[in-house]
Amino acid sequence: MSRLSRFCGALTLAALLLFHGGQMNAQDSTAAQGGGGPAAATPAAAAGGGGDVAKGKELFENNCKTCHNVTAEALVGPGLAGVRQRTPGDAWLQKWIKNSSALIATGDAYAVKIFNQFNKTQMTSFTNLSDGDIKSILDYIDSESAPKAAAVPGTPAPAGGGNVATTAASSGPSELFTFVLVALLVVMLLVLGVLLVIVTILSKAVAPQTGDALVGTQTTPLVQRIRNGLVGTVNNSTVRTVAIWLFLFVATKMSIDGLYSIGIQQGYAPKQPIAYSHKLHAGQYKIDCNYCHTGVNKGKSAHIPSANICMNCHGVIKKESPEIQKIYAAIEQNKPIEWIRVHNLPDLAYFNHSQHVNVGNVQCQTCHGEIQKMEVVEQRSSLTMGWCIDCHRKTEVNTKDNAYYDKLVALHRKETKEPLKVANIGGLECSKCHY
Repeated sequence: MSRLSRFCGALTLAALLLFHGGQMNAQDSTAAQGGGGPAAATPAAAAGGGGDVAKGKELFENNCKTCHNVTAEALVGPGLAGVRQRTPGDAWLQKWIKNSSALIATGDAYAVKIFNQFNKTQMTSFTNLSDGDIKSILDYIDSESAPKAAAVPGTPAPAGGGNVATTAASSGPSELFTFVLVALLVVMLLVLGVLLVIVTILSKAVAPQTGDALVGTQTTPLVQRIRNGLVGTVNNSTVRTVAIWLFLFVATKMSIDGLYSIGIQQGYAPKQPIAYSHKLHAGQYKIDCNYCHTGVNKGKSAHIPSANICMNCHGVIKKESPEIQKIYAAIEQNKPIEWIRVHNLPDLAYFNHSQHVNVGNVQCQTCHGEIQKMEVVEQRSSLTMGWCIDCHRKTEVNTKDNAYYDKLVALHRKETKEPLKVANIGGLECSKCHY
């Protein structure tokens, strides 16, 4: 069994070399990502025109997106592409956005025209928006309406661009790719080892026994020789040791995977009592999540919308639909719609939506996946403690225009040039989520 011993040694050496190489590649990839972060953020900030466009995008999504598109396509109200060019000007837009009713009451010709064109639908007054806020919104609309410059083939990307940093970070093999590669190589080597053992047994079985050939007696039957070879292989201590260790490894791996999967409902997508489509409402019609989930900016729970929120639209839209009739029936019978909860954290873990969405500016898709593309809501993320901690380690704190973080940022910059992460402000402390 010298061949088998040499094979096992070669297998072990190859696995160790590949594992070491995978770790080095993973470290290189991590270093590239860490080094590319600030460089990638620079162009994004520059594209924001000093922050006005970025602020305008946030204000638009929180106040305007439910009724307007930034394109020329009308939604509830007109599409806003080129709105500065087709209206009397910024001063008029300031008055219209803050109080359209008052402007219409003055008899303004363009205001009356728009009011009549859209079936005399009253626009919400935004007296809370300052002149600067409205200018930021208009700048954002202009930036989205402007034609995007196409990249010329063969032209190198500008130095310091975000895409360059991303490409550099992703050029090396990922940890998953390295793991899969090592696993495939190990399986291939195991298969080759088994084939080598089979070939060795068959070669011994087919070859006539030396003693029989010398004395000229009848050779041992082929079946008997194969049987003797298999028995010898099974009785070999090296083969039995390899088989036992392989069995223990597979059994341990399966047991650990099974234990880690307890309580994880990733992929859970129950059938709801009413066939509500996020793909239609949030995707096609771009209704803001905050319109239905009213608690997401204010408290721990995002809230399941009550039937009266549905009726704001469906009191006049698709009233005859069988699914909409279920809402009418629930209202008439004074019974709540029994929605089935999809994302459910254990009681021992505390999570607050407003901390993440309102303060941290975390998008819904970060945790819930591409909800705007789902016909049926599905739990896309594992929502495990490791998943949350990994996010806290990678996510930068949104310190912009928030004086609360000024001193923390100043102290952090004295120690490192790296961006301030959630982990740096206690995001890994047990008591943050367990108390």
